[in-house]
Amino acid sequence: MSDLPGHNIDLRPEHAPRWMQPLIKGVEHAHGHPDVQGVDVRGRGSTRADGQRAAVLILLEGADTFSRQRPFDASVLLTHRSPTMRSHSGQIAFPGGRMDPTDINPVDAALREAWEETGLDRTSVTPVAELDPVHIQASGYPVYPVLGHWHTPGRVGVTSPAETDEVFLTPLADLIDPANRLTVGWAGWTGPAFTVNDYLVWGFTAGLLSALIHESGWEQEWDRGRTLDLHATLEKSRNNESHGPGVRFPR
Repeated sequence: MSDLPGHNIDLRPEHAPRWMQPLIKGVEHAHGHPDVQGVDVRGRGSTRADGQRAAVLILLEGADTFSRQRPFDASVLLTHRSPTMRSHSGQIAFPGGRMDPTDINPVDAALREAWEETGLDRTSVTPVAELDPVHIQASGYPVYPVLGHWHTPGRVGVTSPAETDEVFLTPLADLIDPANRLTVGWAGWTGPAFTVNDYLVWGFTAGLLSALIHESGWEQEWDRGRTLDLHATLEKSRNNESHGPGVRFPR
């Protein structure tokens, strides 16, 4: 199946399921949350001199039958980046990447990248919100997170092995569960993290997930008082970050 560039690029929050409404309302506050500010080192509105930007898709799957308070049966689409990649190798990430000159807006870019990496059919997605750009120190790119609802889940998988070697849905209940939440630190930096499928989700991806879970009102109390060493925690994970955590703030 081919992609449909320029199609389905408008935000339609009114078509999101009821359980996503607290999340959509929380988007406007998520950028100011400390877990996101921890990767925002260049300030709002700044861009690289070459104008390069990136977009990621935070894609949630779940029917409109869940509690307004807790989407226990909903899931988010994540990828494991190939350990052979030159940047962000071995990390858990949202589908996404650099915006092309032909992309009309960040929604168009996020859907195109998701199709390239996972085979996602953009017509199966309802774009519902766009967060303020987050500026990543390692690359200097402003990254535009796009929130979408996967209203008609279909088949996805690894379509670009050079970039991604696993594509999977993670239940939001697992991310909300205090047993799967932790804080990691390295070289003076600390940030939230999650353990899923024996992977460690950290950096930009974890920061966004943590902020959105908090701002939506879904967060449960978890132990923020203990910080684990990032290197040691990665060594125990399946990440296989072959270049080590040298990229200070990953995608």
